[in-house]
Amino acid sequence: MENKLKKKLLKGEPAIACWLSMGSPIAAEVVANAGYDAMVIDHEHGPGDLLNAISLIQASAEVGLTCMMRVPWNDMVYIKRALDIGVEGIIVPYVQNAAEAQAAVDACHYPSAGLRGVAPHAARCSRWGVKLDDYLKSWPESLLLACQIETAEAMQNIDEIAAVDGVDMLFLGPSDISASIGHLGHTDHPEAVALMAEAERRMRKTGKLLATVTRPGKTLNWTFGRGYHLVVCGSDFRLLQNAANAQVRGFRANPPACAGRVKAPPRRAKARRTKTRRAKR
Repeated sequence: MENKLKKKLLKGEPAIACWLSMGSPIAAEVVANAGYDAMVIDHEHGPGDLLNAISLIQASAEVGLTCMMRVPWNDMVYIKRALDIGVEGIIVPYVQNAAEAQAAVDACHYPSAGLRGVAPHAARCSRWGVKLDDYLKSWPESLLLACQIETAEAMQNIDEIAAVDGVDMLFLGPSDISASIGHLGHTDHPEAVALMAEAERRMRKTGKLLATVTRPGKTLNWTFGRGYHLVVCGSDFRLLQNAANAQVRGFRANPPACAGRVKAPPRRAKARRTKTRRAKR
């Protein structure tokens, strides 16, 4: 079972992904068919559950996309269950140090390499046992594990986080790293910009795959120019929202000429009711 996204990234090719935040299989199918390299199910902030996530994975797989999940927390149980339903990559939020990075790795791998509970034969990841041998053989290499760097503390520990065997990718979270230094909602604040530039410098030196999201007002080319390999550049709800807003704004700004009021049709006179008697037999 090959992880197409991981293979592409390791070849040095840039890739783009889209958040699946709505929990809608139909939205996932529409977005997947646009041609992204990967979909990322967001269970840190999105409303979906694991059963619902299977439908999102299936919608992504239909067009051959890699499907990852950002889990709610660095939780061994949740990571195990997410992997069992068949996601090919895990993004773990709020990883602060090497110990937390190691916990994420342990949650993803079976003993003796990790602590993941063993039941792939009874889970979707092996197609309910049909592809069990293929899954067990390919899993250690096909997994794409990303640790989010999203606080000033984590930034100071980038080297030790990256040094943990099994961490494939470092994922910079601009909103959280800005908030961690007192600039909530202001990723463009000079202090936040400087801190993220330093984080990027340290991340590039690790030799790991690097990922992030697009920042307000910044282009994809600008983002990739910072040294990233994967950029999550949109979300299902935002794409829908932007298209709807643009259409309505365009209509309101330049409304079409009115065709004139339509005259109401004349009221029909009520028919007089007549009583009928039954004919006597």
